[in-house]
Amino acid sequence: DGGKDVFVHITAVQSAGMRGLNEGQKVSFDITKERGKDAAVNLKAV
Repeated sequence: DGGKDVFVHITAVQSAGMRGLNEGQKVSFDITKERGKDAAVNLKAV
């Protein structure tokens, strides 16, 4: 949707019960800091 990119670790995807993400796929998430960078956690398919 034109928002900034956020790093998503594969473990966050797996914790959400997903096997992977597709380009353009809509998800909701929270943002946390990991190693000084923004990272997505608590993913949910929309």
